[in-house]
Amino acid sequence: MPTLRFHAIKESLAHKPIIIEESKKRSEIFGENVFNENTMRQYLTKDAFVGVMNAVQHGTKINRNIADQVSASMKDWALSKGVTHYTHWFQPLTGTTAEKHDAFFETVSGGMAIEKFDGGQLVQQEPDASSFPSGGIRNTFEARGYTAWDPTSPAFIYGSTLCIPTIFVAYTGEALDYKTPLLRALHAVDDAATAVCRYFDKNVKKVSSSLGWEQEYFLVDKMLAASRPDIILTGRTLLGHSSAKGQQLDDHYFGAIPNRALNFMRDLEHECMLLGIPAKTRHNEVAPNQFELAPIYEEANLAVDHNSLLMDVIGRVASRHNFKVLLHEKPFAGMNGSGKHNNWSLSTDTGVNLLAPGKTPMSSLQFLTFFINTIKAVHTHEELLRASVATASNDHRLGANEAPPAIISVFIGEQLTKVLEELEGVTKGKLSPQEKTELKLNVVGKIPDVLLDNTDRNRTSPFAFTGNKFEFRAVGSTANSGNPMTILNTIVAKQLKDFKVEVDKLIDEKGLKKDEAVFNILREYIKSCKPILFDGNGYGEVWEKEAKKRGLSNNKSTPEALKAKISKQTIDLFEEMNVMSKIEVEARYEIEIEAYIKHIQIEGRVLGDIARNHIVPTAVKYQNILVENVKGLKEIFDKDFKSISKEQISLIEEISNHIKGINTNVTKLIDERKKANKIEDIEKRASAYCDKVKPLFDDIRYHCDKLELMVDDEIWPLTKYRELLFTR
Repeated sequence: MPTLRFHAIKESLAHKPIIIEESKKRSEIFGENVFNENTMRQYLTKDAFVGVMNAVQHGTKINRNIADQVSASMKDWALSKGVTHYTHWFQPLTGTTAEKHDAFFETVSGGMAIEKFDGGQLVQQEPDASSFPSGGIRNTFEARGYTAWDPTSPAFIYGSTLCIPTIFVAYTGEALDYKTPLLRALHAVDDAATAVCRYFDKNVKKVSSSLGWEQEYFLVDKMLAASRPDIILTGRTLLGHSSAKGQQLDDHYFGAIPNRALNFMRDLEHECMLLGIPAKTRHNEVAPNQFELAPIYEEANLAVDHNSLLMDVIGRVASRHNFKVLLHEKPFAGMNGSGKHNNWSLSTDTGVNLLAPGKTPMSSLQFLTFFINTIKAVHTHEELLRASVATASNDHRLGANEAPPAIISVFIGEQLTKVLEELEGVTKGKLSPQEKTELKLNVVGKIPDVLLDNTDRNRTSPFAFTGNKFEFRAVGSTANSGNPMTILNTIVAKQLKDFKVEVDKLIDEKGLKKDEAVFNILREYIKSCKPILFDGNGYGEVWEKEAKKRGLSNNKSTPEALKAKISKQTIDLFEEMNVMSKIEVEARYEIEIEAYIKHIQIEGRVLGDIARNHIVPTAVKYQNILVENVKGLKEIFDKDFKSISKEQISLIEEISNHIKGINTNVTKLIDERKKANKIEDIEKRASAYCDKVKPLFDDIRYHCDKLELMVDDEIWPLTKYRELLFTR
């Protein structure tokens, strides 16, 4: 093993930047491998083009005749680019993407062959779905599942394959993926937001949810990663002592990008351009060898697809540059973790961002309406929003270093807090002419000026308003953004729906004018939502005590957090908004809690193997060297050897204690795992893994990391933090 470590270091030092030449402007190649609107205009008949665009813009169905025309044109386009296969590309509940490739190739009579791809093959496929998690929706022997074309997300070419974004549903119709509920949630928020928008602009016919994600990741040399079984099998380091130099100097953040990483980024961005992913920003993040990529905002469904695609592409591109990409939320202890900040907003088909104030008091009142309703939605469903980011890997990140805590709160800044305080004093019922004027001119009318200076951000807030959007910062770097985006759009849709009912009631029953009714309802929301607003430091016992006083939840672990997903409130919410049925909600809970158990189980097995098969034998080997040294000193110095070999003997004893600590705790780990596996109830089993199995990881790691500091570096088997983080 030491040979492997030093061989890996030697190989990594020989890796040079792979120079990427870019002969064309990025604007010239953007979307080159995407069957987008521009490509469709070239390849589709007028009827087919209109049919697809109506489906994209208005949700109308595409008939079989149009589907046949689209498939024929899509095939011709793909073949012109050297494509040989097609696949329905979907996002099952594994957290990754899935694809089954079929060739265009078909045999015909007379020993001949043709390229075939018809409307039926475009619209629907029937993959073997038996091994995908279903949460009990289907029995394993009921393998049938269907993928169905999503025309709102354009097909694309990757390698030699035409990829068609699709939904994935069970034979009985339930959703088995992230995309289907997301599309339903986007439809719900469209309906609810459009209805509210018409208080302010009768011309609004559609509201779209937009998403801008920020993908953080680590780059580790491929050879160094291969020398670490924990990285290969779990995506993170399960042990390893901190490097003497880490991130404490803040010299990596926004610093000059290392050459190898920069060329990797250029290659990745080139692939993004071809695939229509609008990559815009790249920079060093806080931790050594940590980086970030962020695109331009897109419609939420397309943005989720692009992020899922990026997480596929980034690993393949990294391999070309002799890197291993680590998307895990906390691959290195004591270092900043990686998130995927989800920047969310709503926009109308008239070109208005509903979370950006306009130039008139009325447009700013519209902004306040959506701004305050979003805060109210988060306050009402804060536990569900926390559950949307709950995973075994994100548990390591939340509340550590600069990541947000597990307590959901909303940061809006000092200036907007003052605006809400003024609105809180609005008179109940009808407003006097003077109050209307005061509100419109000096409160609502000044919001655009207020936001010009409201640029500060609270980095510890899980949900922060940042000028013209809300930034959901608690989302983990490995997450499929479809999950939190489904929940966020659903809770906002529900809140807007309730808001309209309350406003209409005041107008119809109390005779209030529209803006009076809006102000009255917003005033009550501001009063009720105060507990969720927090502009302070989101860490430590002080905030935890304060949050408890405010009635906010603090679900620190995934098993605790996920319970909110099957509460009566949640099931009623999803059923009322037609986003998920009770069966679909409960299935997702079972899948996610089972995934948590399996992640901890795998990590426990890997840690036990490394500790006993790598660390203990190495410690014993070094201990034997010390024993031989003590024997030699005794032969030379006889009676005086004890004072001369005092330090060596102390080291031998200390190593023995750490070896004992490792073996004792690994045995406990195995026993606790066995006990947990016998528990029938999945909730209790997850709690056992959380409370009984997982804590032993720290005990085992403690002894292993102490040995790393004691054992001769020449024989230590695992690549160390200083090598993983600073080999560039």
